[in-house]
Amino acid sequence: MPEVRPPSGGHCGGRNILSSVSERDLFANFDRMRREMDELFGGRRRGRFTPAVDVYYTADPPRAVVRAELAGIDPEGISLELRGREVILSGRREPEGGRERVYQQLEIEHGPFRRVVALTTDVDADAASAAYEDGILTVELPLRAAGRSRTVPIQAARRDEDA
Repeated sequence: MPEVRPPSGGHCGGRNILSSVSERDLFANFDRMRREMDELFGGRRRGRFTPAVDVYYTADPPRAVVRAELAGIDPEGISLELRGREVILSGRREPEGGRERVYQQLEIEHGPFRRVVALTTDVDADAASAAYEDGILTVELPLRAAGRSRTVPIQAARRDEDA
């Protein structure tokens, strides 16, 4: 797997805001690998599914972008929560039709889902935005600027000289 490098730019106060993004996340592909193993060994869980997710970072403007494949789901039924460095997606894909259908083949997964996406850097949750178009949920999360250092003056404690 090639090393992921952040785009050039994205400097804030002399420090590259995307520098922490370039560190390898050992668990970044764990969910994908688990899904592929489930399919390989026929262990697909019926009645639940895990939406496919892409996560990437941009330098101009500095942000994290999470895209989730949620085709066939009413956007009103999708819950999006931001907790620290986690993006939590949950909801339910309802099956089409009713009991009058007799399926020969049923591969489109349906049922409840919950997906927790761990980001590698801090984001400004208050400035986040989300849009749903053509079955794709796109969440844009501005990166939080690294804390600026400052010098704090130290005041000596006053002693009461009459004591």
